[in-house]
Amino acid sequence: MSTYWKANQRRLAPWLFLAPGLLMFAVYVIIPIFQSIWISFYDWDGLGEAKWIGTANYVELTTDPNMVTSFKNNLIWLALYMLAVPAGLFIAIFLNQTVRGIRLYKSLFFFPFVISQVVVGLIFSWFYAPNFGLLYNVIEWATGQGVAILADPDLVTYGIIAAGLWPQIAYVMILYLTGLNNVAPDQIEAARLDGAKGWRMLWYVIIPQLRPATFIAVVVTVIGALRSFDLVSIMTNGGPFGSSRVLSYYMYEKALSEYGYRMGYGAAIAVVLFAIMMVFISGFIWKMWRDENDR
Repeated sequence: MSTYWKANQRRLAPWLFLAPGLLMFAVYVIIPIFQSIWISFYDWDGLGEAKWIGTANYVELTTDPNMVTSFKNNLIWLALYMLAVPAGLFIAIFLNQTVRGIRLYKSLFFFPFVISQVVVGLIFSWFYAPNFGLLYNVIEWATGQGVAILADPDLVTYGIIAAGLWPQIAYVMILYLTGLNNVAPDQIEAARLDGAKGWRMLWYVIIPQLRPATFIAVVVTVIGALRSFDLVSIMTNGGPFGSSRVLSYYMYEKALSEYGYRMGYGAAIAVVLFAIMMVFISGFIWKMWRDENDR
């Protein structure tokens, strides 16, 4: 054994360091994914005997009006949450300067990221609250009539998304600030000599060098939009009338809340959520890989 180790030490050493992490990843991520897929084919309350029902849970999903609402809201979350990527980029470019007091500005923009999502939800709930909320009073002062955003089925989803974008933009900003530190100065100077400036400099010189940061920013933004359980739970509990439900919250309602205990149906919702996430992330990875090969 010692002879084999000495002969293959360089090749085996990295795997020994990776083994604990890979084991934890398999136990807590890979195996639960396949368990969720397996449970989705059963009718099970989480305690009693599980009954095999095949694809019945997935068939029910297609006719469930609450599932349609949750799916539509998740698409809205995905579309609007992607605004965090360009917003974070432009804030990062603004903060990537060597001027007096820039560290203070960076700290202020970084602050939302370190706040708990629960605290963010409470802050925006007070911000929107009728009678004493700042936004409510401003709208009432400007129009003569306040708007209770979290009580309006047509506006509630957008109000929660605005709350989620606040820390998400801060996170993306941090990723781009790190990426901007790795931008090659010689390429910037060469582009300036060629007359590039403004948007042309940004589009053709800076953004291509930020592809690794963009990849991570898009992935974490997609995941953040699809796992938007905490803000919905804190701010509305899925209301009013279930209009702010998203897939992750509806999964919780059906599987674990007092209204559900349908583990199989909740697992089916989780599988659909996982599939949507993989489609978006895989598509973006494929696009980046194709762009790299075309260069």
